[in-house]
Amino acid sequence: MRQLFSGKGLFVFALFFAAQYGIAQKTYQLQSKPELAISGTSTLHDWSMPSSTATGSMTAVENGGKLSSISAMTITMPAESITSGKKGMDKKAYEALKTDKHKNVVFTLKSASKSGNNWTLSGTFNIAGVSKTVSITAQESSSGGVFGLKGSYDFKLSDYKITPPVALMGTVKTGDPVKMTFNVKFK
Repeated sequence: MRQLFSGKGLFVFALFFAAQYGIAQKTYQLQSKPELAISGTSTLHDWSMPSSTATGSMTAVENGGKLSSISAMTITMPAESITSGKKGMDKKAYEALKTDKHKNVVFTLKSASKSGNNWTLSGTFNIAGVSKTVSITAQESSSGGVFGLKGSYDFKLSDYKITPPVALMGTVKTGDPVKMTFNVKFK
């Protein structure tokens, strides 16, 4: 019995246990056409800049068709993939996001915990070259081996050293508070 739980024996036992009970992490890829958007207000009107372009992956354990743990996740969205449909507004947004130097908006998971169908995703959010530790709540929806996460993250542009854009000689000002919403699927 002593030999069974020595260094190699313990490893073999753990490997056998994991294989026997299906406890294995798997890497899932972000599916095409994620629903991402940054929205806010201005002195003129509310605005939204959606994107359906991002890459990413998630390492997780699935149990009974649902996620039971998430150990890694990275989502990268090209900053210039967000568009308002108005060239002038897009240009001001890209200048504010410093897209000439910082091409991507990136979320990197540090830890995740689950309560019911809700996940608390703690990680690093990088916008315009500034990284902040954040905690984001996401709701899981899983079906047919596709794992969805939907939620939002409220922040201030100034938290990321972004000067809110202005237009028309300063008469139209973007508000500092904004919201990033996401609806992503991994398979």
